[in-house]
Amino acid sequence: MSKEITLRYGANPNQTPARAYVNRGELPFQALGGAPGYINLLDALNSWQLVAELKQSTGLPAAASFKHVSPSGAAVGVPLPEALRKAYFVDDLELSPLAAAYARARGVDRMSSFGDWIALSDPVDESTARLISREVSDGVIAPGYEPAALKILTAKKSGKYVVLQIDPGYVPDPVERREVFGITLEQHRNDRPVSNEDFRNIVTTKKDLPEGALRDMRIAWITLKYTQSNSVCFAADGQVIGVGAGQQSRIHCTRLAGVKADLWRLRQHPAVLGLKFQPGVKRPDRDNAIDQYLRDDVTPAEKSGWKDIFAEPPQPLDAGEKIEWARGLRGVVLGSDAFFPFRDSIDRASQSGVQYVLQPGGSNRDDAVIQACDQYGMVMVFSGVRLFHH
Repeated sequence: MSKEITLRYGANPNQTPARAYVNRGELPFQALGGAPGYINLLDALNSWQLVAELKQSTGLPAAASFKHVSPSGAAVGVPLPEALRKAYFVDDLELSPLAAAYARARGVDRMSSFGDWIALSDPVDESTARLISREVSDGVIAPGYEPAALKILTAKKSGKYVVLQIDPGYVPDPVERREVFGITLEQHRNDRPVSNEDFRNIVTTKKDLPEGALRDMRIAWITLKYTQSNSVCFAADGQVIGVGAGQQSRIHCTRLAGVKADLWRLRQHPAVLGLKFQPGVKRPDRDNAIDQYLRDDVTPAEKSGWKDIFAEPPQPLDAGEKIEWARGLRGVVLGSDAFFPFRDSIDRASQSGVQYVLQPGGSNRDDAVIQACDQYGMVMVFSGVRLFHH
């Protein structure tokens, strides 16, 4: 450990020199491979907090896939059903619980996770390292690495892959500061943990909150805490299935997260799982082709490139088939980092299998939002905790 590390550059290549340092003590991490950049560290330090809190809250290994200081996916180590193993392209691997967590986090939105930063709550085992080795990513942060795992990861990108080891016992000062345009802003950092009390205030007519939904509410709560606001996320089966981050309106967050959740569901359709690819097609090209295949507005130019991707011409899914399959998704949790000012987000959420809603409450229109949840038979919790993150 040291007090300072030199960074390749700042947010952009023209922003040099750049460094990370502490005024007291030593940095809580060290680079075991590669050289991190400014954005790498923003992703690493935010994502590490997310997975550490998920592990503490659920007791399960946790993983996050970060892009531009927001998670594209987060999950805990719940075993994957066969359809998800195929949809995530991991059906050829034996997955440890930690590897399963990352497969889920990466699989939420594989296009957004292209070139991601990875955070893992537990020491990295060989199973997880082998999964990481074949995906396009910038780096990983974890509390430790098995020797075989470290050998695999430090060989990635011809030795330039960034591998950070963080001290899991590190606790920062309670006050954090940021300098913007020569002005220093100061606040108490958001160190409030999730608690059981955050899920007690059920405000809808329907009150049943099963253990699986409660676990997914915890995942949504912690994910939102480290997602750029405004933010909404959908969670199911131990993982986030759609994130809407950094939007200026709540409904746009919900629409974005809902579209991603619908695509997550559609990628498990038998027609998608049965797609045949040309030998040697790279994983990112396969991901892009699946996205095109599922879009309603795919262009003739895009389709013309399919002959180089698919071994057999794919049979199209019509809009009705897509809607019917997507509507088969049930038991989804919708989490919001702030209150819903209108019922429109609930109306949109009802189209994507949402049955449980977590939000702070406190809007002048809470009654209308509660009424909307009652109309759809949803269970809604007012946590009383806003989770803005900037």
